[in-house]
Amino acid sequence: MNPIATPLTRRGFLGCTAATFPALSQNRAKPNVIVLMTDDQGYGDLSCHGNPVLKTPAMDRLHAESVRFTDFHSAPMCTPTRGQLLTGWDALHNGATSVTAGRAIVRRGIPMMPELFRASGYATGVFGKWHVGDTYPYRPMDRGFDVAKYHHGFGISSAVELGNDYANGRYQDNGVPKKFEGYCTDFWFDEAMRFMGDCASRKKPFFCYLPTNTPHGPAWVDPKYSKPYAGARQAANFFGMISNLNENMAKLETFLEQHGLKENTIYVFLTDNGGTGGVNVFNAGMRGRKTQLYHGGHRVPCFVRWPAGKLKAPSDSSVPAQMQDLLPTLIDLCGLKTPAGARFDGASLAKVLRGEAEQLDDRMLVVQYGQIIKKWESCVIWGKWRLVNGTELYNLQEDPAEKQDVAAQNEGVVQKMRAHYEAWWSRVEPALREYVPVVVGAPHQNPVHLCSADWQDIYCDNPNAVLSGAAGPQGGPWNILVDRDGEYEIALARWPFHDPLPLHASRPPQKLTYGALPEGKAFPIAGAKLTVAGQDLTAKAKLGDASVVFRVRLKAGTRTQMHGWFQDETGTDLCGAYYARVRRV
Repeated sequence: MNPIATPLTRRGFLGCTAATFPALSQNRAKPNVIVLMTDDQGYGDLSCHGNPVLKTPAMDRLHAESVRFTDFHSAPMCTPTRGQLLTGWDALHNGATSVTAGRAIVRRGIPMMPELFRASGYATGVFGKWHVGDTYPYRPMDRGFDVAKYHHGFGISSAVELGNDYANGRYQDNGVPKKFEGYCTDFWFDEAMRFMGDCASRKKPFFCYLPTNTPHGPAWVDPKYSKPYAGARQAANFFGMISNLNENMAKLETFLEQHGLKENTIYVFLTDNGGTGGVNVFNAGMRGRKTQLYHGGHRVPCFVRWPAGKLKAPSDSSVPAQMQDLLPTLIDLCGLKTPAGARFDGASLAKVLRGEAEQLDDRMLVVQYGQIIKKWESCVIWGKWRLVNGTELYNLQEDPAEKQDVAAQNEGVVQKMRAHYEAWWSRVEPALREYVPVVVGAPHQNPVHLCSADWQDIYCDNPNAVLSGAAGPQGGPWNILVDRDGEYEIALARWPFHDPLPLHASRPPQKLTYGALPEGKAFPIAGAKLTVAGQDLTAKAKLGDASVVFRVRLKAGTRTQMHGWFQDETGTDLCGAYYARVRRV
């Protein structure tokens, strides 16, 4: 069993000296590292895994050249998976337990994968989907990336990015909004290859994190990619996005070969959760899909290739493994510096990859995530056993489709797995109500923009929720932490500040390159209410105003909730403020 990691302060990590770290091997060049994670592509969405419709030759080639973990587990949704990958800590341990609802940020003070690579002399770059914190100090460049080209929120179509397009859209370049040309996935790969090529020319080892936002819906893609799958009906555009990904992976492979990078590059391919758009076509015989605790909700591909690394021959490994294992694994394979006393919830898979061990020490894994965290809403993994929701037991060796609950016939197994979960829960539960706050007023980012995706305990991160005016007459509160004393201007808006409209106006339907957004609902907004740091304020809106603006004094170190919503002329509550801008004056 793995111990729960001991929290480390950010000061403690960054303040470590070279003497604190184990010596790096000097007799070989450091390997480059690529971690490629696609979004919402399930285990069954590859032809090498038996999909009878989808063709993925580049992915299949990588599969054939890799050690493949066939019992590898993510969280059943994306942000928890990403936090686990980047920290080596369980989602309920690192704070990023959901995709929204104020739970999509990794806590401060936890060393993250790019920080460890950078501390070991690597150039670091991320290209695509970040989704573990949109504001300082949680942005990718605050967490160890030298080059950060990414979008906000869960995707280019998310609430925070409302109106953005998959083609010729908007992205963040180390926090500065810019326009990209072409299709988003093509752009991420092109920029990643540009970064790697620059590193190669400088003989600088690199860590390239390439988390694409596709094939997550909406399924917006050039019809030339989806046309071959027209017979798959609703899955056609989803498979089209995977076809485009496959094309880009082929280009990446050619790039690595032409630049002499293939041999000494550790290439890890993953997906972030169980299947979505393709499960009705093929789900590799599994029960469950994204968001669910059955096998199909969190079993994902994991291919690891390193031609010069003396790994064992390409083959399958049935070792039960998880996202949290990858950071300890890369630390071992790359000889990365680590803070003294650093511990992880995952375990290194290096010996398995090298063929030095067929199995790890006997251990149990816990898969749990959520917006509202409830005890026992989990899957405990122990070899062939799966304990779901604390009561259902499945033997995957005999029943890979999880059709037969065998808890009654295996009471001893259930007791052991429940006891492990009880001990695990006792360690993570105390911090579950500690929401990670959005920092406001820091000189590193002023103003700060917030949106409904970060309302506490409310699921409101997609464009349809904003467009339809969902989440009730008051919306929800944001958790904030004030960085500096001073006067603050807080603007509340119905529509995003990057595309302002009058408060009372509807949002016109929007035609995009490969898709469209429907009309956004109008409300008769005449004013707003704001509560923050014990202050209850009301203000009227003028006709044509795009926001209602308040001025308040806030004290440094104040950790509080900020809640804004709109009212009509009679004072009747209408809807939450889906967007806010907080600026220290």
